[in-house]
Amino acid sequence: MDPIADFLTRIRNANARQKDRVDVPLSNLKAEIARILKDEGFIANYKTIFNEKRVGSLRVFLKYSPTKEAVLRGLRRTSRPGLRIYRSYQDIPRVRAGFAVTILSTPKGVLTDKQAREKKVGGEVLCQVW
Repeated sequence: MDPIADFLTRIRNANARQKDRVDVPLSNLKAEIARILKDEGFIANYKTIFNEKRVGSLRVFLKYSPTKEAVLRGLRRTSRPGLRIYRSYQDIPRVRAGFAVTILSTPKGVLTDKQAREKKVGGEVLCQVW
């Protein structure tokens, strides 16, 4: 199974049920995606948690408006294990007329589409968030 797709699906499902938080297995890539989601304002916060056997979890705190309306409207996995999608910085897709964020894995780290264009670096298109 694809761990990034599982991560996004857990967030999507918790968001649909209006949960306050969701726990997912920890990896560096998932932590970087959570960092970007926090920086872009889609989630409230995240933190890493280790149990007594040093097995890590990533706890993601979801964000809602004062009327309990979800801030995170949609998540879509773009590149997947069966079909990897790589783009140069000129060909990074603009989603929803620029109101969405595309997350890429690049040689300079995990970046948003805007950061990748500024640094003129392409990479694997991981997901799109709006």
